[in-house]
Amino acid sequence: MNPTLKGVAYVSVWVLLWGTAASVADFVLLERGAYEAGTTGQGVTFAAYGIAAVVLAVRLAGRFLKPEP
Repeated sequence: MNPTLKGVAYVSVWVLLWGTAASVADFVLLERGAYEAGTTGQGVTFAAYGIAAVVLAVRLAGRFLKPEP
């Protein structure tokens, strides 16, 4: 597979994972009344999940983006 295409696919998957996980957590927190929509709490939730996704993506990149023999 083309290395550029592989990199784009890798980042795209992580963006989807981040968005899905953050949205599910946000939904739960909104339903439980932890914060209201559009408040700082919602921003912190998405930012925290974003940071976690970046850390995991960087740590796991070597396994998925190594050149094929």
